[in-house]
Amino acid sequence: MTAIPLTHNYPRLMAHETYLRHQSKLPVNNSFNEVEQKPIKAHKQVLPEILFITSYPPRECGIATYSQDLIKAIEEKFGLNFSLKIAALNPKDTYYNYPKEVKYCLQSDEKEHFVQLANVINTDANIAMIFLQHEFGLFGGENGNHLLKLMAHLKRPIATTFHTVLPNPNPKIRKLVRKMTDYSNSVIVMTQTSAAILQSDYGIAQQKIEVIPHGTHLINTDTTERMEAKIHLSDRIVLSTFGLLSEGKSIETAIEALPMIIKEFPNVVYLIIGKTHPEVLKKEGEKYRDSLYQKVVERGLQNNVRFINRYVTLDELMAYLQRTTIYLFTSKDPNQAVSGTLAYALASGCPVISTPIPHAKEWLQGAGINVDFQNAEQLAQATIYLLKQPSILNEMRLNALHKINPSSWQNTAIAHVNLTKNSQIKRKTALKYELPPISLKHLKKLTTPNGMIQFAQIAEPDLNSGYTLDDNARALIALTKHYALTGDVDDLQQLTIYLNFVLFCQQNDGHFLNYVNQNGAFASKNNTENLEDANGRAIWALGYFCAHPHLFSPQQLNKAEKAI
Repeated sequence: MTAIPLTHNYPRLMAHETYLRHQSKLPVNNSFNEVEQKPIKAHKQVLPEILFITSYPPRECGIATYSQDLIKAIEEKFGLNFSLKIAALNPKDTYYNYPKEVKYCLQSDEKEHFVQLANVINTDANIAMIFLQHEFGLFGGENGNHLLKLMAHLKRPIATTFHTVLPNPNPKIRKLVRKMTDYSNSVIVMTQTSAAILQSDYGIAQQKIEVIPHGTHLINTDTTERMEAKIHLSDRIVLSTFGLLSEGKSIETAIEALPMIIKEFPNVVYLIIGKTHPEVLKKEGEKYRDSLYQKVVERGLQNNVRFINRYVTLDELMAYLQRTTIYLFTSKDPNQAVSGTLAYALASGCPVISTPIPHAKEWLQGAGINVDFQNAEQLAQATIYLLKQPSILNEMRLNALHKINPSSWQNTAIAHVNLTKNSQIKRKTALKYELPPISLKHLKKLTTPNGMIQFAQIAEPDLNSGYTLDDNARALIALTKHYALTGDVDDLQQLTIYLNFVLFCQQNDGHFLNYVNQNGAFASKNNTENLEDANGRAIWALGYFCAHPHLFSPQQLNKAEKAI
């Protein structure tokens, strides 16, 4: 028996009598087949399909989680343009109960399956493009070279993501990567360092390489306190590490650093979040975790280390990270190009102390500290230094959030879909974006009875920054548009605040001042800075307000018209 159609969710190696009971449901050639589809009504548009070849949940591995997050983001933003399906990679002798979006199942240890899958894809006219996730060890054969059989036969555009780019490759690795690149229309890496290595060590043309950072989840700051309430750690200083455990994580480095840290900060607790990697568990059981337990006991750290031995949900993970004071990333692999755990920590506002993998060297400037591989003393010194400098910790937290926001999964989705523009996907109309619902929460949070506050520390209004005409004019335009669009009467109170602020800033001769301090008095900066831009924006806002006479009271309209 070779490949099993996913329609029936059979394991590859099933009992013979079970197979016979269902044989009538299987296709004659017993090869790759897509999930049975209901007849499509004539009026329904058939969307071009993007196929992702990757590991996928419920398989527990970093690339599976990455792929699920990426696909979900593309679906949410571009679901009106594409149908998204998965060819899921199964390691030897495993079976998973996949969700409905998984269309094919590929046994990565069986060479012939790669050609079979290519043939099935080539005969499916609706498959328009392929995104392939590559990691050494994910595909069968020497260095995963079974994959070349698939890529050589495919007749669809391919975008290949290299999750690891090895510097100074041996001839076999170099040849493999160059062939994969030749078969790909574009290749994706997640750091500038990886892009540079592809060019210098593999001879890959720069124009074929796209740098798309690892996606991250944007945290909802409104729920931070509620999430933290789930983590019962009282007044402890929290250090944390998360991810599937394996020897490469070098968590023992952090444990060895703890006695030095605890000497200065006895209330530190170190959270080791995550179960043992399934592949490691198969080969050696809990040997690595047990060795960590032993180190904790030997050093008398039972009150300072907690093992959370399970695969936590995203909400749980974010709760732990938001409660974390410093995130520790201790990988001992210098060739690890990128880490999803590092990205998620930054997205949660965690200052990070990390070993110097390319991802950390590029992203931690101002948001963390790099220390040498397996150097417990350096790790301890860096941790103690930051814990003694709360102002620097806070600055790093803000820098982390500012740095990571552009790499949100939404932006990562856009970057991936942009690669389809040069593919063979035919679109009669422009891409249709699924826009998120309009939210005025932050705008309302920034607004006092006097006006809209100028600045915020991420999501917390900074009243000391005062107010500006610029910001309140923009707010007046935005709320006028929102009220015209929705008719939400709750907008009227805010609109009145912004309108009154703009009118307050106008002087007797008709010009406007821009800066107002937190006490409601005009700031001295108005005497030294050019205010032409703010004046222009005020006229624009008042004009836009007056252009909607059917929405507002005659008294308000009269005041706005006189100011113009």
